[in-house]
Amino acid sequence: MEDKLLRGKPVADALTDDIIDKVRRLNDQGIFPKLAMLKVGNKADDASYQKGATSRCAKCGIETQVVELDEDCSQDEYLAALEGLNKDESVHGILCFRPLPAHIDEEIVKYYIDDRKDVDCFSPLSLAKIISGDKRGFAPCTPMGVIEILKYYNVDLKGKNVTVLGRSMVVGKPLSMLLLNRDSTVTICHSRSKDLENIVKGSDILVSCMGRAKAVDKSFIKEGAVVIDVGINFDNNGNMCGDVDTDDVLDRVSHITPVPGGVGSVTSSILARHTLRACIQLHDL
Repeated sequence: MEDKLLRGKPVADALTDDIIDKVRRLNDQGIFPKLAMLKVGNKADDASYQKGATSRCAKCGIETQVVELDEDCSQDEYLAALEGLNKDESVHGILCFRPLPAHIDEEIVKYYIDDRKDVDCFSPLSLAKIISGDKRGFAPCTPMGVIEILKYYNVDLKGKNVTVLGRSMVVGKPLSMLLLNRDSTVTICHSRSKDLENIVKGSDILVSCMGRAKAVDKSFIKEGAVVIDVGINFDNNGNMCGDVDTDDVLDRVSHITPVPGGVGSVTSSILARHTLRACIQLHDL
């Protein structure tokens, strides 16, 4: 079983080692990369991600700053805080925790973040860069984590039939663009897709980001396929699980990412790398 698992930790560690080396070189020039995290209230999910991001950045030598606003802050107050981070020359990357409270309109806010500092692809300008293949842009950290796992484990993408289950702006759509930019033949499926099982069966690589616990069983899987499970769910016993029933598909796949311990383990390292890249680009290095 173990030889089939594409674990995220080795990928995260390799990324971290590379970041540390590059950050030290910047430090020698008097440049200190910094990530600012803007959050509203203190939701448990945000606190968990903040803790992981802060820890990973610390390992990489990247400074962090948390700007925490009250749950009932106004949209104007949020935009003022965001604009302050845009203008702060010591800040190179900005992460806006989402979803925002209902009284703050994300469709308005997303146009205010400086796309040069938008290290998790909140702005439509950032997404446009991903679609166009502009390497100065920053993809969302989770889709980029998928790409890095495939790269680390030498999974060839060129010409491969890849099916993405899910079309969200956070994972499915940007991931599809990243795969297309790497010469994959990409099919996107969603809740309205018909004959889903037969579509997926032809996939060399399957990426599931539906958010439905153990919805994918071996009937969906081609013999020898690579499966990337992005889903974070909980089963009836309260245990964390992915979209894929790993025990059921294991004898059919060539490789699969575990949940937990797969894609989620890599995202904070991607965030750190994006902050480093933003720093380098902002200094025209």
